[in-house]
Amino acid sequence: MTGVLAAGRRRIRAVLPERAGLAAMLHNPRNNLLAGLTVAIVALPLALGFGISSGLGAASGLATAVVAGSVAALLGGSALQVSGASGAMTVVLMPIMSVHGATGVFTVGLMAGVLLIVLALTRAGRYMALVPAPVVAGFTVGMAWVIALQQFPQALGVPPYHSDKVAVIAWHAVLDFLAGPHWWAVSVSLLVAGALLAGAALRPNVPFALPAVAVVTVVAEVAGLPLARIGALPQGLPAPSLAFLDLGALPSLLAPAIAVAALSSLESLLSAAVADNMTGRHRHDPDRELFGQGIANLVAPLFGGMPGTGATVRTAVNVRSGATSRLAALAHALILGAIVYLAAGLVAKIPLAALAGVLLATSVRMVERDSVRAMWRSTKSDAAVLVLTAVATLTLDTVLAVIVGLVVAGALALRAIARNVRFGKEPLRHDLQPQHTAHEHALLAEHIVTYRLDGPLFFAAAHRFLTELSELTGASVVILRLRLVTTIDASGALLLGDTIERLERRGIKVYVSGIPAGHHQTLEALGVIAGLVQAGQVFATTDQAIAAARERLHRSGVVPRLAG
Repeated sequence: MTGVLAAGRRRIRAVLPERAGLAAMLHNPRNNLLAGLTVAIVALPLALGFGISSGLGAASGLATAVVAGSVAALLGGSALQVSGASGAMTVVLMPIMSVHGATGVFTVGLMAGVLLIVLALTRAGRYMALVPAPVVAGFTVGMAWVIALQQFPQALGVPPYHSDKVAVIAWHAVLDFLAGPHWWAVSVSLLVAGALLAGAALRPNVPFALPAVAVVTVVAEVAGLPLARIGALPQGLPAPSLAFLDLGALPSLLAPAIAVAALSSLESLLSAAVADNMTGRHRHDPDRELFGQGIANLVAPLFGGMPGTGATVRTAVNVRSGATSRLAALAHALILGAIVYLAAGLVAKIPLAALAGVLLATSVRMVERDSVRAMWRSTKSDAAVLVLTAVATLTLDTVLAVIVGLVVAGALALRAIARNVRFGKEPLRHDLQPQHTAHEHALLAEHIVTYRLDGPLFFAAAHRFLTELSELTGASVVILRLRLVTTIDASGALLLGDTIERLERRGIKVYVSGIPAGHHQTLEALGVIAGLVQAGQVFATTDQAIAAARERLHRSGVVPRLAG
């Protein structure tokens, strides 16, 4: 019992923030505060919009950005991750909202927080390291397109079309624009995006987004340009309360909570991986990130906040704005909180087209072109996985996109492994009985066939060569050399057993040699070699198997013994 408690304490300590990570917040505070301010300006309309899209209202989106954003910034496993409401989460929350109402959504967020903490304590986050690089790259490319297409209504100065597909929204925005062009909005968006891209090329570490947005806002206000603004903001955040929760509905909300926890963990860890790839210097702790997101989702519902995740858009803005520590993400959340109370009137005047320009530039810059180009040129499999994941991210949702990427990557990897498995016929050894004549060796070689299996004997690789083996004709004895088999799964073992049975039924004796020690259990448990062991047809070495086969052929008279 003491050992279990000690192990539990170690796991809890492992997911708590490190002193070094918190101390790093004191380094280079100026750049991180500026980055946090830039992210806050970008995050504000997103928080408002996602709150409204979920059906919970703008205040809920703001509560998530402020409360969950600050908690995850302090406790999460990524120094650069920015958390809050996300577009993918709103898609999951809308049906929950329609069935269970706002209290059901808040309760689901709390339950998802508990599940995320459990995942962190069981070290589930480390399995995200198994996600192939082309999947992460494809997800990043797809999210860049999603971000860009989401900006079309604001960039073109038209009302957004209500749809959960960004391509549909963008298409209707283009049609509406062509019916009545709004050139001021287009000009502002392109000007801001162009200024950010040009500035990034000249001075990559300078956050140009804030001054660009500020200048455009002042000019638009002084000149009275006909541009849509952010508009009125809700005044303040609600006080924390259990009244937001519906604790009596916990059993019926378990399945939605699992879906929300899965999305939150997947999107947060992928977003953290994107941040790592964008910098090339930072590396996140996946289990600590899950823990931070879990605590954030436990606290946010008490303030009326919706379930949150690590947000790729805001994280990319954070990285590109020069963030180097947690201070930037924490500052973003605190600045949003201050804006809600102190500067709502000023922020309300920011043109939506200017924010669209910031995000258009972000979508361009968040893709590491050199990395994508390298994967595109490396192998056809990597290129296929990258493209399919990107297309799925754009056309489906993030969870399905990653699942598609993982399934395709896994299938291609299995195909590659299966193709590399070597299975071949080997010449009969002639060095065991050198006194025998070449004629006898020829007869023995005619009746004894030796095959070597090299590599994994599993479901994707076994069928091809075992089917070929079962159709063998003209031999009296088949010797299977298994010494170089690295893995045997149940499917491979059963196929091997079926092949042995077919050969034996046709009167061809099967000898097996060199079974690795670790694979005896699988073969014996499935009854593959039980009959061979009983008949004395399993040998430690190939030399012993050949000698036994020669003796059998001599006894049966198939190969006559030669005198002397």
